[in-house]
Amino acid sequence: MWIIHQLYSTLVEVGDDMEIRPSVADRWEISADGRIYRFHLKDSVWFHDSPCFPGGRGRRLKAADVVYSLRRLVDPATASSGAWIFNGKLDPRQGFRAVDDSTFELELYKAFPPILGMLSMQYCSIIPEEAVQFYGAGFRSHPVGSGPFFFLAYEEGQTLLLKRHRQYFEKDSSGQHLPYLPGIKITFNESKATEFLLFRQGQLHFVNDIDPSFKDEVLNKKGDLREAWKEQVTLKKHPYLNTEYLGILMDPGNALVRRSPLRWKQVRQAINYGFDRKKMMLYLRNSIGRPAENGFVPPGLPSFDSAAVPGYTFRPDTARKLVASIKRESGEQAAVTLLTIPIYSDLASYIARELQEIGLQVKVEVVQKSFLLEQTAQSQAMFFRGSWIADYPDAENYLSVFYSKNPAPPNYTRYSNPSFDKLYEAALLETNDSIRYGLYRSMDRLLVADAPVVPLWYDEVCWLVRKNVTGFTPNSQNLLELRHARLDQP
Repeated sequence: MWIIHQLYSTLVEVGDDMEIRPSVADRWEISADGRIYRFHLKDSVWFHDSPCFPGGRGRRLKAADVVYSLRRLVDPATASSGAWIFNGKLDPRQGFRAVDDSTFELELYKAFPPILGMLSMQYCSIIPEEAVQFYGAGFRSHPVGSGPFFFLAYEEGQTLLLKRHRQYFEKDSSGQHLPYLPGIKITFNESKATEFLLFRQGQLHFVNDIDPSFKDEVLNKKGDLREAWKEQVTLKKHPYLNTEYLGILMDPGNALVRRSPLRWKQVRQAINYGFDRKKMMLYLRNSIGRPAENGFVPPGLPSFDSAAVPGYTFRPDTARKLVASIKRESGEQAAVTLLTIPIYSDLASYIARELQEIGLQVKVEVVQKSFLLEQTAQSQAMFFRGSWIADYPDAENYLSVFYSKNPAPPNYTRYSNPSFDKLYEAALLETNDSIRYGLYRSMDRLLVADAPVVPLWYDEVCWLVRKNVTGFTPNSQNLLELRHARLDQP
């Protein structure tokens, strides 16, 4: 995603305030029924120079390129993992139209307000048909787009070089063409520890997130940079559209559920009340992130309202009473197994110890990520660690995780509530943002009450950046944004 964002452009993009703003499209109109979107394209967008074009010179991007790119996305022959964006929402042949070279139309079967956010996703990048035809299966190694940088060279798994696209269409407030950087060198390391050591040696200008083994060396418990690092490095943090959580299987027809004390709402609520999220963040996360004391939808989205969706706080006495009441009523012992992956084993162990204090026995089982994904997809994980990162900046992306008609993924908990489904379906047809946001909050309150998940924290981007890098800031989607970055002499 980071590299695609440098090479390609989309019709629209996400701004710093999580609002949709123009990119290749200069402006757009939406029909009264919310089904037809007409985009007027900028006339200054040019594809990168490439041998696929006559004379090797890039050409102007046209509406036909948008049609080709989006049809290619949903074409079964492409087998794109992003085809879900449009599947069931429009006719692949008639739903994408080039009215003329500068006007593109998208027609939906019915209104779906989150579609604008989806069009900002990297899946919807605009590509020239000539490049796909010219390079065939080699297009992956010869990308051609209209983004701020163009492809120069790639050594598989080692180094990727990109160079400034001098015909890039965007300018800064003074009229200077973006980007400022002459190029980018990207290296690949499987080990976060190796990456951090290279950064410490000055071989990298920035790192995203810090290897857990180095967190205490760099940050204090409040999440601030330690004195030894302040002269050479800037710490940049920003809310990230990612909710970390524990999921609970809810399907009453599943034998695992019928045998588990987690089938009782009181036990699920007790877990949510039974551990101190603030203490967890302070001691185990160095205060990176925000304790998830609201619903499943994280801060940073326009619909988020902490007052409208109160969640769970640390209330051990309430948790003990809930567990004790179920033990009396059912005669069962409250014991469960929590599946997690190695990097979260310390967090899982902390929660298990806390829950033991309220009368709930939790066994932590550490498994590999591939196994956990397989177990959750097959509804074989009763209690599991999960995370949900926004694909696009709309709360619908989070709430779709609990729509009963969705399979796993995304509905790993197999949650089913007719009231929730009714609200979800109403929200998909609602074109008034204020009303739709109210429906989103109502759904989130239902999730808090039913407790199919245990929200842990709302994540935060944490970047370490060398002092000589300016104009380089993180964002809520944690996209690598280099258009305004500058590199001063060290």
